[in-house]
Amino acid sequence: MSTQELNRRTVDPAANEMLEVAEEAQIKTAWDRYKAQQPQCKFGQTGICCRICIQGPCRIIPSKPGQDKGICGADVFTIVARNLVRYIAGGASAHSDHGREIANTLLHAAEGHAPDYKVTDKDKLMKVAGRVGIETEGREVNDIARDVAIKALMDFGKYDSEPVVWLDSYLDNERKAKFKHTNIMPTAIDRAIVQLLHETHVGTDADPVNIIFGGLRASLADLDGENIATDLSDILFGTPKPVVTEANLGVIDKDKINIAVHGHNPLLSQMIVYASRELENEAKAVGAKGINLVGICCTGNEVLMREGVPTATNFGSQELAIMTGAIDAMIMDVQCIAPAVKEICNCFHTQLISTSAISKIPGSQHIEFNEATALEDAKKIIRIAIEQFKHRNQALIKIPQYKKKVIGGFSLEAMFDLFSKINPDAPVSVLTNAIVSGQIKGVCALIGCNNQKTTHDDSFLKIAKELAKNDVFMVTTGCGAGAYAKAGLLSPEGVDAYAGEGLKSFIKELEKKSGLDAGLPLIYHMGSCVDNSRIANLWTAMAKHLDISVAQLPFVGSAPEAMSEKAVAIGSWFVSSGIPTHVGVFPPIEGSELVYGVATKIARDVFGGYFIFETDPVKSAQILLDKIEKRAWKLKIHRRTAEKYNSTPAEVYEG
Repeated sequence: MSTQELNRRTVDPAANEMLEVAEEAQIKTAWDRYKAQQPQCKFGQTGICCRICIQGPCRIIPSKPGQDKGICGADVFTIVARNLVRYIAGGASAHSDHGREIANTLLHAAEGHAPDYKVTDKDKLMKVAGRVGIETEGREVNDIARDVAIKALMDFGKYDSEPVVWLDSYLDNERKAKFKHTNIMPTAIDRAIVQLLHETHVGTDADPVNIIFGGLRASLADLDGENIATDLSDILFGTPKPVVTEANLGVIDKDKINIAVHGHNPLLSQMIVYASRELENEAKAVGAKGINLVGICCTGNEVLMREGVPTATNFGSQELAIMTGAIDAMIMDVQCIAPAVKEICNCFHTQLISTSAISKIPGSQHIEFNEATALEDAKKIIRIAIEQFKHRNQALIKIPQYKKKVIGGFSLEAMFDLFSKINPDAPVSVLTNAIVSGQIKGVCALIGCNNQKTTHDDSFLKIAKELAKNDVFMVTTGCGAGAYAKAGLLSPEGVDAYAGEGLKSFIKELEKKSGLDAGLPLIYHMGSCVDNSRIANLWTAMAKHLDISVAQLPFVGSAPEAMSEKAVAIGSWFVSSGIPTHVGVFPPIEGSELVYGVATKIARDVFGGYFIFETDPVKSAQILLDKIEKRAWKLKIHRRTAEKYNSTPAEVYEG
């Protein structure tokens, strides 16, 4: 394979090196399977194939009489809308079920049934309890934790018509009113998802706009579940603080037992971290120099944020970590684990270990992870990796020597702590004042997955570099954070290389006051994909401080390689929150002009946010910059007008 063809696959040099290894060994990867799928079905790509009932599938040709509707009479706009919102239902199910598991574990820990888990961050517990209306004065920590967990679990299935508690406690009044007016505020997570699936059942709702609004309700249920997952994970394991680590395949150590944690849920991976510290001597007894944990996808992000565990790679290149020949065990929990990893494990000595009753891959070793015996289960898993170390084939070990320094751990609390070094009374004002003064232009959240339809990591990097040189402050989560970590953009190196003068001076001022010897990064890693909730709470805090709505804030979102159902759910609540949201791949909605128009135009009229579909990363960056600059200009004009007439910016906008 030529260098040019490899570079079209990925811009990650470590991944490129391993793709050459794969080609020599004739091992098929996701890139090969994507190529083999071409050309992909145009009916599916544009959303005009309906498989909701078994009269079908119905493939719609809008221009051809007789084939312009499904057998039941469903029009193309109904079919496209139903297909779209079912992605949201899937994504909301994944994120919220993650939150449910965390809530159950907190409950059982508080009741003494999960002895290896405990309340680690008491301050966060007290803040969350106060926010959701739980009394804390004079009460034991575990009693408060129990009530917080029960309150969280009630958000999944409560039967009243009041809004879900977690989301309602975070939103500003303007968005609460907007969601009430448009009837998309969920009353229970499970109900919103079940109702959406009912709504899209054959012969139920045929109104595409009504279907889309049902999807937006489910997407807000997704956000509620994400908030629960983030808050309760912080309570159990600690709220992340700045941490120094490394990223890319070079973090794999040939002299140590390498264990990759993969998936999304920290209940398992956190125990693996604790257990690995206790089993160092057992690892040394078999000739290793110790145990080296590395992360993949969002489980990797969870333990990077709290424990400084290095990131090996992200979703798109997960198979390549195994091909180094030095991963002794890959431990999976849930979500985004490619079934193909087992085939790669078969070519090496790597043991694939599944741990969840709902996430298994044929041929893997399954060890059911039980919260009542969590630490012992984690030790059992690590001992399998220790045993596998004995079976390594040294001739197959090929570890690319690429890795970059990473400064991560920027929870919302950590961000505000950083800002408080300049203004302890109003930390968020440090960010908003920099926008109003013109030092920086605004904020962009760069989030989401990898997608084989793009060049792996390329769009993430190009968009960020364009925004950086134009003085846009950036935060990141998920596999996007993995791309930036591997490329050195989560380090001071990124600031010096790419930041414009305004952004550089802003970050350097923060750095000077921060007291962090490692310095500050170009882009701020806020966590896993459920931790997009931290980003939502950042923009809410900014809007409240400026006394404007989120829809008026110079804040945009971008998912350059959106792929999963979860990404569709997240993007949808970004839009309903009032955020212009770029997606770098085309979702299957082009088959209906009406649905496409709702996503890109009508949403702006109703919510202030809307989707921007653009595959070219440089053009995408310019569009995002234009949106930020327009909103920043309006903000400055209205603030000056408000000062002149002694009114609030919100009143000026309304006037």
